[in-house]
Amino acid sequence: MAKAVALLAALLVVAAALSVAPAPALAVCNMSNDQFMTCQPAAAATTNPTTSPSADCCAALSMADLPCLCSYKNSPWLNLYNIDPKRAMELPAKCGLTMPANCQ
Repeated sequence: MAKAVALLAALLVVAAALSVAPAPALAVCNMSNDQFMTCQPAAAATTNPTTSPSADCCAALSMADLPCLCSYKNSPWLNLYNIDPKRAMELPAKCGLTMPANCQ
């Protein structure tokens, strides 16, 4: 589960990084910046994040390359974008998705 948390946290870091990208069509691991940002409210490092991901977030995650996202799981950028790694990595399960075995 810790690896899954790290994966989604990395996903959200990439989303934040894409927010400064000049090309709106740019995607990382099959997710656009807009798709990443739909998941941010449920993974925010705040005292009151949303309890579950939005339907748009789950749709984006279902099309994402989860093994690719897993490669970002230990990114130091998470704190810079106010992302709680544990919350982030809980999102795939909340969307009914299975994380890759090597990412848990």
